[in-house]
Amino acid sequence: MAVFDAHRPAAFGTTPRRGNLFSRLVAAVAAWNDARVTRNALNKLSDRELDDIGLCRGDIDTVARG
Repeated sequence: MAVFDAHRPAAFGTTPRRGNLFSRLVAAVAAWNDARVTRNALNKLSDRELDDIGLCRGDIDTVARG
């Protein structure tokens, strides 16, 4: 099984001025999307595959939230 790790660069406008609100919004949307993609990928695995990585179906939401 392959592992894909996507690191996001620091959001632009990280100064505590006007761009900060927009940066936080973009970061929140990116975090939500990362959790969604993780949740979908884990839900596609069989119970056997989840057991191989030490998870059960009930752990998927916790793992997706980080």
